[in-house]
Amino acid sequence: MHSVKGLGELERTVMEVLWDRDNGATAREVGRALADDRDLAHTTVMTVLDRLAKKGFLVREREGRAWRYRPVATKEAYVAELMLGALNMTGDRDAALAHFARSVSGDEADLLRRALDEVEGT
Repeated sequence: MHSVKGLGELERTVMEVLWDRDNGATAREVGRALADDRDLAHTTVMTVLDRLAKKGFLVREREGRAWRYRPVATKEAYVAELMLGALNMTGDRDAALAHFARSVSGDEADLLRRALDEVEGT
């Protein structure tokens, strides 16, 4: 994927639209999806999509005269990268991981155990 870069508020909103669509979307489709919440010019949506593609969050392919944009990774993969980036910012990864483990719910802890078991192949 790309190195983890933060997303601005409008970029996150646009990514949410794209993460919710299996087939990606054109700038017009993204604009329509956001129309109820935001009054954005079509050029603004195109600029945000272009910027996200240049940052490595989206791929685009021609569809007629328009571009269809698709996320490079799932939302879950992006959030996992953010979490790893935050972990790398601490001076003590072990302490941060232990603190995180103590802060999750029982169900979340079970999920983490199962995921770790899969990684370890048990």
